[in-house]
Amino acid sequence: MVASRAVAAALSVALVIALALYPVLVYFGIGRFGVGPIAGVLALLCLLRLVVLRLRSGPQPFSSGLMIVCVGGMMLAGVSFVLESEEAMLYYPVLVNAGLLAVFAASLATPPSIVERLARLREPELPPHAVVYTRRVTIAWTVFFAINGGIALYTAAWTPLTTWTLYNGLIAYFLIAAMFGVELVIRSVVIGKRAR
Repeated sequence: MVASRAVAAALSVALVIALALYPVLVYFGIGRFGVGPIAGVLALLCLLRLVVLRLRSGPQPFSSGLMIVCVGGMMLAGVSFVLESEEAMLYYPVLVNAGLLAVFAASLATPPSIVERLARLREPELPPHAVVYTRRVTIAWTVFFAINGGIALYTAAWTPLTTWTLYNGLIAYFLIAAMFGVELVIRSVVIGKRAR
């Protein structure tokens, strides 16, 4: 049981990395292998991710949203395969951002917020000021995913493949890292003030 969970966790990490590299795969793969094989790779990655999500047990705040994204990714791959065009696959980053936006926004409507749930995995007894803070962070991430998804949509619909790849395969990850870094700094200031 423990071994199967460890394998599922390792496979999950590998699939997240592979899906994160998806824009680069599309950029370099379509010219060499064509739309069909790349669509097949996306569908396979999404299917494997879906299977791993179903196998993993325990509290997974993102599970339902990720499952919808996986199914949507397989549908986009299927459309691209049938039409023999990469255009549908370019909307996968939009789908990911929309899924994350939906998960974060839904948690604001039905507390606890997603960031509070994640925080309680480490610290089950959160003080009231921490609950307020986690709600604000959830709002910030919701806004971020809305903006990032809008830019991803723009790059998929109206820019060349190179621009789409640059934004969705590099710039978006840099922005996520910057957002996370800024949040860590703000968190240390907020917690530091409360500790005094």
